Amino acid sequence: MLVSGTDGVGTKLKLAIDYNRHDTIGQDLVAMCVNDLVVANAEPLFFLDYYATGQLDIDVATTVVASIADGCVLANCALAGGETAEMPGMYHAGDYDLAGFCVGVAEEADLIDGSRVAAGDCIIGLPSSGPHSNGYSLIRKIFEVAQSDPATTLLSNGKSLLDAVMAPTRIYVKSVRAAMATGHVTGAVHVTGGGFQENLPRSFSDQLAADVDLDRWVRPEIFRWLEHAGDVGAEEMLRTFNCGIGFVLFCHESAVDAVMDALKSAGEEPLVIGQLVNRSNLPVIFSGAFA
Repeated sequence: MLVSGTDGVGTKLKLAIDYNRHDTIGQDLVAMCVNDLVVANAEPLFFLDYYATGQLDIDVATTVVASIADGCVLANCALAGGETAEMPGMYHAGDYDLAGFCVGVAEEADLIDGSRVAAGDCIIGLPSSGPHSNGYSLIRKIFEVAQSDPATTLLSNGKSLLDAVMAPTRIYVKSVRAAMATGHVTGAVHVTGGGFQENLPRSFSDQLAADVDLDRWVRPEIFRWLEHAGDVGAEEMLRTFNCGIGFVLFCHESAVDAVMDALKSAGEEPLVIGQLVNRSNLPVIFSGAFA
């Protein structure tokens, strides 16, 4: 079976343009496409990009395409080609936009569609590298309201806000496919726009709910800074951002060790962050402290 996906980078591009950070934005583009494919247990085959601008800046375009190629290496897929469109009058000076398209393949019998997810299944979370490529309109607004220059404002770990929010989206293809090769994964979720409340229910039936224990992981500092600087409530943080968990896998409780071992062997640091329960009200419920 062929599996395809398309996506962009959103307003994270605006920060890349404003602060001349073009060397990793291509990885974001690849990640947003291939991570969606691997949710279905598809192996990415090839990727195409679309780069549109008002007036082509060769240096910027070269840097962006090089980072797209880097992302394809991480995803183990080919960069088959792309399109560069120069459209004067459509974009402000220096602006550009990106779109990505990926095609993958899977044996029909191996496709993951969430139909095997059942009550009692455990929820395994994989760490994110930061906000990935979601919530950047809010992030930019928080910078504005807090009157913080992200390039000079430092977190307690000495990293600038800009470094924290521009960290490229993690590509989970190799580790997730290693976990799925065990045959024990019943469902998967790429935590993107809409956060936990909107993404998790797409991968299980209306009779189930995800009970997520917020005590099982510590949110990276950038999310705590955004929450306090923007006066963003816990529910909205979880609905907008990945809050430190960029990808989720479901499996039966008896298979947790096998799936966790496969993930660890692939270099991941997986965490059991909850379980599936029979739904009584909301499709996603939270326990523990949002700390």
